[in-house]
Amino acid sequence: MLVVEELSKTIDGVQVLNNVSFRMNKDDKIALVGANDVAKTTLFKIVTGEMEPDSGTYKWGITTAQSYFPKDNSEFFEGNELNLVDWLRQFSPEDDSETFLRGFLGRMLFSGEEVLKQANVLSGGEKVRCMLSKMMLSGANVLLLDEPTNHLDLESITALNNGLINFKGSMIFSSHDQQFIRTIANRVIELTSDGIIDKDSYEEYLKVAK
Repeated sequence: MLVVEELSKTIDGVQVLNNVSFRMNKDDKIALVGANDVAKTTLFKIVTGEMEPDSGTYKWGITTAQSYFPKDNSEFFEGNELNLVDWLRQFSPEDDSETFLRGFLGRMLFSGEEVLKQANVLSGGEKVRCMLSKMMLSGANVLLLDEPTNHLDLESITALNNGLINFKGSMIFSSHDQQFIRTIANRVIELTSDGIIDKDSYEEYLKVAK
């Protein structure tokens, strides 16, 4: 699904990625861990084409369609006076009916008059839920999620947790929530100062991490 070979990146004089190589296979649900959050975000930005690496390459499989959840989603909402139905309509070229769009917002716990809120007045948690609705709408078979549990309450985290467990495609996600990692990931990759540590489960990773 994805081949990453010897990616390196330095930001503001600090090397955040050093010779990172791995392959993501079909049905992999990879938890990206490590002490350096900038490193994880940088890797996401590189493989989604938002940032160029200093060296190394990555290549997506021809059958993949990716959907990316960035840690900073402000560009999608600042100054945007659309209500949530119209906001989501921007990302739904095939079916833009209100009933269809309300269905996706409802999956992320927006109901009734809540969908008529303006996008620029949402709380942090509501913005996250909108972004997740947008991802579900995309129909992608690869999800890239950078700290999706930030700003969410317990009910929303549980809904997202269950949704990602049941997701039939592949994903790479970062989170500081151990329960989230333990229940979703079938593989854990730690970004280190000199490459990666790649393990088949969170339990296997913890043995090494100790």
